[in-house]
Amino acid sequence: MGAIDDLITELSRLPGIGRKTAQRLTYHLLQQPGEHLTRLAAAVTALAERVRPCAECGNPGEGELCAICADSRRDPSLICVVEEPSGLQTVERSLEFRGRYHVLGGRLSPLDGVGPEALRVDSLLRRIDSGMVREVILATNPSMEGEATATYLQQLLVGHGVRVSRLARGLPVGGDLDYADAPTVAHALLARQEVR
Repeated sequence: MGAIDDLITELSRLPGIGRKTAQRLTYHLLQQPGEHLTRLAAAVTALAERVRPCAECGNPGEGELCAICADSRRDPSLICVVEEPSGLQTVERSLEFRGRYHVLGGRLSPLDGVGPEALRVDSLLRRIDSGMVREVILATNPSMEGEATATYLQQLLVGHGVRVSRLARGLPVGGDLDYADAPTVAHALLARQEVR
């Protein structure tokens, strides 16, 4: 294999990138000036050398603690549990959450051989048992695996003296009821709120 095939193979290992897309990306990169490729290579190398999971929450960062855990203005008594760092970024974009996070590093998936031992559950329990946490918000995805993970965590946290909540689910803002699927409408009905 040559350099082109090597890059196509490596790019095709990225999520959502198939072999054809990897091939298109490779040939696109070949058309770029050498300094662009050098900057890209330097950025990937820096990522590998400097970025590590936060010692507190598991979010990637360049220090011992990520920027969120190091921010003294964030409420350490409120923890939002997400499956992956991308979930953390989604919650952050809402600009509504001022607590801290816990990144599990995945979700339960027995069919794929992913059990609780593969997730960062022990470190979550240590944070809760420190006595500083008053509420844990479960923000796992509304997939079968995400629901199983949330249920597992909810049962695990019983008796730990913290309030456990789950993100509300239902119809999206700006959505059209005619295009919503039955489970989404069912969740929206179950989570309905009184109008005042």
